[in-house]
Amino acid sequence: MGVVRITLELPEDIAAHLAAQGENLSRAALEGFALEAYRAQKLTTAQLRRLLGYDTRTQVHAFLKEHGVYLHYTQDDLEHDRQAGDAFRQ
Repeated sequence: MGVVRITLELPEDIAAHLAAQGENLSRAALEGFALEAYRAQKLTTAQLRRLLGYDTRTQVHAFLKEHGVYLHYTQDDLEHDRQAGDAFRQ
């Protein structure tokens, strides 16, 4: 699977200010991009997990919660969870 590199140009003073705050600029840019793409429903949670390098959905859920972003949960998701719960009880 290939990788696409994206270059982001920042004014030096802003980059220095953010870096001085202990910010990993590359990671912060990636996370910001990922959050906005997820909010716009351009990425699924599975794609978000891969993009951010997380091993589990739980890590993705914690990341979203930390940033005040709600999970996309459809009626189909609810039905799937309901059926899984019914099968578990039997």
